[in-house]
Amino acid sequence: MSTHAKRERLLLADLLEAAGPEAPTLCGGWKTRDLAAHVVVRERRADAAGGLVIGALKNRLERVQAEFAAKPYEELIQLIRTGPPRFSPMSLKQIDEAANTVEFFVHAEDVRRAQPDWSRRELDPVFADVLWSRTEKTARLLGRRSPVGLVLRRPDGRTAVAHKGTPVVTVTGEPSELLLFAFGRQDGADVQVEGDKDAVERLNRAELGM
Repeated sequence: MSTHAKRERLLLADLLEAAGPEAPTLCGGWKTRDLAAHVVVRERRADAAGGLVIGALKNRLERVQAEFAAKPYEELIQLIRTGPPRFSPMSLKQIDEAANTVEFFVHAEDVRRAQPDWSRRELDPVFADVLWSRTEKTARLLGRRSPVGLVLRRPDGRTAVAHKGTPVVTVTGEPSELLLFAFGRQDGADVQVEGDKDAVERLNRAELGM
């Protein structure tokens, strides 16, 4: 496993373990047990994980994920920690880095920020730039359902256009916060949102993300 993906994997496992199986998350109304099951199915059951992007497989995904959610919570945590089996493409370092770094970062924050006493995590500049690079590359995909023009801006002025259109709303924050916002965690992201009041309200209600 690559450095970033491995670190985020272990952090996510620790947060899930500490929160327990019935804690809330920021991810679509899921509890921690549901989120843990999602992570395990995504990298261990390719036959079902396709339902994340293919509508015809959605029912199968939901069924398999429910089966995993019914397993002992401690078993799910251990499966996350140990990672995918050797025959899985995600066991390859390059694919692990590409597919899991952002996935695990976002889900770790889903767990952390749903707790009443959460505190913002300070990221090292190298990792922040990794997250910004991913945000730039996927901005149009993540913002495709925005009802307004959407610009993501770092404090140093660097920007990424997530959606073209008018009126334009500009969201300013650190790379990690912009990534979370673009992934549909508008309420949980520490950002400044500037634009027409109605446009901002529409953007905050939009289903951004994958």
